[in-house]
Amino acid sequence: MKPLIVWFRQDLRLADNPALTAASAKGCPIVALYVLDENKDMPWTLGAASKVWLRASLQSLDRSLKQLGGSLTIRIGRTQDTINQLVNETGANAVYWNRCYEPSFIERDAAIKSELKAYGLEVQSFSASLMYEPWEYKTRTGTPFKVFTPFWKSLIAKGKPTDPTPAPTRLTFHPVNQGPNLDNLRLLPPKSDWPKSIQASWSPGESNGKNQLCRFLDQGLGGYADLRDRPDLSHCSSLSPFLHFGEISPRQIWQATVSQMAAFRNGSLDRDGWAFLREIAWREFSYHLLFHFPELPDVAWNRKFNSFGWIEDHKFLSAWQKGQTGYPFIDAGMRQLWHTGWMHNRVRMVAASFLTKHLLQHWTKGEKWFWDTLVDADLASNSASWQWVSGCGFDASPYFRIFNPMLQGQKFDPDGSYVKQWVPELSNLSSKYLHAPWEAPSSVLATAKVTLGKTYPHPIVDHKAARLRALEAYRAIKT
Repeated sequence: MKPLIVWFRQDLRLADNPALTAASAKGCPIVALYVLDENKDMPWTLGAASKVWLRASLQSLDRSLKQLGGSLTIRIGRTQDTINQLVNETGANAVYWNRCYEPSFIERDAAIKSELKAYGLEVQSFSASLMYEPWEYKTRTGTPFKVFTPFWKSLIAKGKPTDPTPAPTRLTFHPVNQGPNLDNLRLLPPKSDWPKSIQASWSPGESNGKNQLCRFLDQGLGGYADLRDRPDLSHCSSLSPFLHFGEISPRQIWQATVSQMAAFRNGSLDRDGWAFLREIAWREFSYHLLFHFPELPDVAWNRKFNSFGWIEDHKFLSAWQKGQTGYPFIDAGMRQLWHTGWMHNRVRMVAASFLTKHLLQHWTKGEKWFWDTLVDADLASNSASWQWVSGCGFDASPYFRIFNPMLQGQKFDPDGSYVKQWVPELSNLSSKYLHAPWEAPSSVLATAKVTLGKTYPHPIVDHKAARLRALEAYRAIKT
């Protein structure tokens, strides 16, 4: 039988992988392919932190395939040319893949599918990274949703998502030149220790994604509804990078969460479970928006923001990126991001609000920084969230909602353990002053060995003045 190419992308798993399941059902030998395509003409190529994760994830997938008697075939180059070459090399008469929803991928995939079909190949694409296709959600008038709550109700009304499928227990592989190894991909920056802290923080791969889900359901789901905003506690699922790279699917998460709720039949846990599933639905909503509004990563949905009074200030942007704003809760989040490639969601919102509203930096500045430094950098979620926080997106946070970084720290990091972990120069300061060290008496600062302006920066802007400036800028475009 002629071989079939299974093209892996954001679905680096064996279980609940429709393209792989369909290929396995055909019974023909397969070629498991991953293409690293860094075509500079393609927008939003992989950021640096994503590459660190990808390297480990490909390694994990290759190990899983080896257990079934095969391996992962890796190629570097323009995707369309690479697949054509592999078809000629192997004599394959079919190519299967799971769909991606980024605008440039949709355009590219359509061209690849058209060309392969013209050559007489069987080409099939499947749904693997979402519970339902973006076009399956429609308002009563047949238009896309722009507000989350009715979108959520529509998702729930669809009933239980399709059950996830198990991983194939047997596959036949077609012999092929495996191509470059992981080192040849150059996914890690040369002569840099930065990836090591990210690598030490995570264990990518399908099995680790399942383990992380189990840990969260057992240890973090209880109390999630009330405690998910606490970065000092462990009630965050930390599943976002596993979801982005497809090491786990939303259907698997949904099924496991509902099963956990059913097993305990506890009203409180039900509340926690549905609060968590709403967050999974937010990801789905972001993809719905990106599919129907492909300019989302680059253009404000609210066109009034085209005339907003953004400021170009490299010093402000650099201080925010380095976690040197003088606001401890913000700085803790930005340093956590740099060292781990991830940041707690509550802190993401506060940090993003600070950049766009306190510092009046364009939301795309933050979007691009997160894209490069997050291991879960997801075009749909990243774009929708930055527009939401800055007030210019769909179902956006009101323009006058400007997070107070001191009050946010006091509320969600009450004893300061989160700040002390990531801003160790303040670790001796009492929680009374930890989130606003400039308010501490000089004697308290001296005892804590804190010298503002030397060991820790002064605030780069005054909160009250920055808030008033932002409100004035928003009023200007409103009128």
